[in-house]
Amino acid sequence: MRTCSIIGISDSRQQWFSPEITAVIVGGRVFSGGKRHHEIMQDFLPVDALWLDITVPLNQVFERYEQYEDIIVFASGDPLFYGFASTVQRVFPDCEMKVYPAFHSLQTLAHRLNMPYHEMHAVSLTGRPWDAFDEALIRGEVLIGCLTDRNKTPHAIWQRMLQYGYTNYEMIVGENLGNEDKERVSRYNEHVAYSNPNCLILKQKYPRERVFGIPDDQFHLLNGRKKMITKMPIRLSTIAALQLANKSSFWDVGFCTGSISIEAKLLFPCLHVTSFEVREEGRELMILNSQKFGTPGIHTIIEDFCTTDFSHLQSPDAVFIGGHGGKLKEMIVRIHAVLNPHGCIVFNSVSSESCQAFIEGVENVGMTCEEWATITVNDFHPITILKAYDTH
Repeated sequence: MRTCSIIGISDSRQQWFSPEITAVIVGGRVFSGGKRHHEIMQDFLPVDALWLDITVPLNQVFERYEQYEDIIVFASGDPLFYGFASTVQRVFPDCEMKVYPAFHSLQTLAHRLNMPYHEMHAVSLTGRPWDAFDEALIRGEVLIGCLTDRNKTPHAIWQRMLQYGYTNYEMIVGENLGNEDKERVSRYNEHVAYSNPNCLILKQKYPRERVFGIPDDQFHLLNGRKKMITKMPIRLSTIAALQLANKSSFWDVGFCTGSISIEAKLLFPCLHVTSFEVREEGRELMILNSQKFGTPGIHTIIEDFCTTDFSHLQSPDAVFIGGHGGKLKEMIVRIHAVLNPHGCIVFNSVSSESCQAFIEGVENVGMTCEEWATITVNDFHPITILKAYDTH
């Protein structure tokens, strides 16, 4: 394939095209798109047109594309807005591509509502994880536009919001936008069966409080034990030592109540947080606390860190060791093996023995250690915050 024209269309069965786009269609022979696009466009195509369905797996579709020099693809809305054009650019970087956009579905829904959308934060959940949506919620975006799919439906999205306490939004759903017979725009109703395709806009009714430095007594604690939590002043100093503003992946090892993970996620919503705990009680504590403080998206692993398979995990840029069970040096070796370049390890030491063990452990793997701070909170023992990093 040498050239590719990608034409954005709506769901209307009465499409209108500019003279330029009409000339492209009339002069074409090989066309492609989804089955729904074929249903919409079949009466507009030349009589000798060849149609290539876009179906999964896509690699088979692209193999067919390579057999032709010129292809015209029909896509929904704006092909450059979470659309097929970016896929073509990635797979065929040398292809000469021309895009003819239409309004995408979120624009159309905003138009139906007479809603100015210049501040709308757009998120695609079409075949994608929850990450970007979670970030938008935690940041408290005033207007969030969501592209959905058959799994991440309006109902699934609403349930996730309720689970983490985000009841401060109004949801408006648009179904079959542009289709003269099937279009429907309505406020979310849990009893309605929504048809596909659909998209939605979340409009904030009031801001949700986002605390900086959560008081310790607001967390659900392990067996109610006040000593089993990183105290708030130490927690914030630890996060400062981790320098998470410049990181993308953070591991919290031995999370217990989840206080470090939750505080970090609230402060840096785009951070990918993976939290480890050997005690089964940690599973429920993380669920309770992350729901209470509105931090979806924390990936929790309940098992022995020293035997955990890291191969499927995103490598960390920063690691906090909050609990080690006497295996501190072994943990450091495992962490260093997967730590990204210029990454760091932070450890809060409660004794001279653990302090010495950490220093020896990081020096054994070639890292440099520095004392970040020593802090005493109320009548608790002093805590020394240690930070290790590679110097090369």
